[in-house]
Amino acid sequence: MNNEKTGHTVYTQNDMETHILYLDIDPEIVSRRRLDDTERNRLMVSVGHLRKWQEAEKLQLRQLCRDSGILFSLVSSESELSNVVSALLHKFRRHTKEFNLSCAKTKLDEILVDNNRPLHTIIVLDADRTLTVEDTGSLFWKVASKHHPGVADDAALNKLFSSRLGYSYIAFRQAALLYAETFDDEELDLLCEEVASATAVRPEFASMLHKAGEQRHVGAVVVTCGLGRIWDKILKKAGLSETVKVIGGGCTADSFVVDPKVKASLVLHLQMTYKLYVWAFGDSPLDLPMLAQADDAIVVVGDEESRSKSMDAALLEAVRSGGLRGRQVLLPSNVPPRLDNSKLPVVDLSKPERFHSMLFDSHSAQLLMTPMRNAEIAGPDLRKAHQDAGWYLATEFLAEVFGVEEYFIQHVQGGTTSGFRLQYEQKTLIVPLMRGGEAMAFGVNQAFPLARFLHASRPSDITLHHLRGIRSVILVDSVVNSGGTIIQFAQRVKELRPMAHIVVVAGVVQDRSTSQGGLVYKYGMRVGLDLVALRTSGNKYTGSGGTDTGNRLFNTTHLL
Repeated sequence: MNNEKTGHTVYTQNDMETHILYLDIDPEIVSRRRLDDTERNRLMVSVGHLRKWQEAEKLQLRQLCRDSGILFSLVSSESELSNVVSALLHKFRRHTKEFNLSCAKTKLDEILVDNNRPLHTIIVLDADRTLTVEDTGSLFWKVASKHHPGVADDAALNKLFSSRLGYSYIAFRQAALLYAETFDDEELDLLCEEVASATAVRPEFASMLHKAGEQRHVGAVVVTCGLGRIWDKILKKAGLSETVKVIGGGCTADSFVVDPKVKASLVLHLQMTYKLYVWAFGDSPLDLPMLAQADDAIVVVGDEESRSKSMDAALLEAVRSGGLRGRQVLLPSNVPPRLDNSKLPVVDLSKPERFHSMLFDSHSAQLLMTPMRNAEIAGPDLRKAHQDAGWYLATEFLAEVFGVEEYFIQHVQGGTTSGFRLQYEQKTLIVPLMRGGEAMAFGVNQAFPLARFLHASRPSDITLHHLRGIRSVILVDSVVNSGGTIIQFAQRVKELRPMAHIVVVAGVVQDRSTSQGGLVYKYGMRVGLDLVALRTSGNKYTGSGGTDTGNRLFNTTHLL
């Protein structure tokens, strides 16, 4: 090899079946060692040539490792070389996908154990471009390049994630190694602090998360594929760090990394192990597995210039495959939506009082449920209370579940203007389960006057004739105990109209029916079922005689 060349790539396939550590020794030290080695006859090469040779080796090895799906890392700490190499080799041997996921679950378990509230709902949020307008990963490298001229922008990460590795577990592990080989821990922390100082949580999410912190039964956690350390600092600056915790890796000092599969697995862990109802928010294809797994999914749509360019196609495929049934929030509210409102209805996060009622115990629901539980109220007054509750649930929640469509109406001052009604309202069937569900169903029908109405005492009362042309079925009952009756009606609808979207509306639902192992829970996980109720109850008591809702509604409490 002469001084003008850096050599040729030489390797065997066996070399590409194990991870590679590159001892990144300063070329001046290498040159001095060559000169001091009197036992071998070496060609004279300049320090500049050694540096060029070294850079070519690193560049080519990185590419080979990406192509082969193995890890590559530089090791340049001479004084602690053996310790650094030993630690990395230990991580390489131990760190598998399974171990990585177990570490992430352990972190989540610790968060839930430290929480001293009895949660029934948890909000799981992606971080970059969901909670904030900025991408803190890109911002980090911009900040780093200003302080360290030798550090490039995020081109290295972009090259990594656009390689054959994609957004896989191994790619995120490689990203963590890249941070570690570029910055020491103190430098990394200072850069994360600077990025956090330049980043703000969207005001809509800040409001929602502050309200979540005030709720006894609602928790929140940020799950990010990026640097968790940045997000710890962002939330602290926003005054949210006490109630909103972060699960994120990004550095080899962390025991795990977060990839799309980890996000989805953590949501499943919350559902299966802790029996929590999960709301998930995300903006990119990396969030789709998490969104599809969640009980309620909200796609965050930012301005067209900054939002993910590949999301539309991935989102459409997720919706078509049936894996995702969600809604979208537009931030700011004037940006174009993704897909269309029928495939992905729009929810307005800019009106927090309305959106919060979907997540938290609302004062309106508390007021409405009071007369329904009052033993002194019966007959027409109780029927009116149930009807009011049905109207409230329809306008507050069902409109969000189904979406709305625009149509022309006559304006009071002449001419026409835009009005809104339930999406496919004329193709919606309201079915009260007699007789307890009738009053609430009247309230639902009041909100959606174009919907069809069918009294049903038993599932067989619903026939194919009733479901012809129907897209959505709303089953209404005042009380859902075990959920057995509701499931029988839902099965009847699915038997006759498999593609129908079924939503259950109820005044109160017993916890056992919607918790893991409950009939409604199991049926909803297997087939798909939305449920809207004023409240849930841990009371397993079933009313009879004077406490039966149907008897109280129609003043027949004397019938035992």
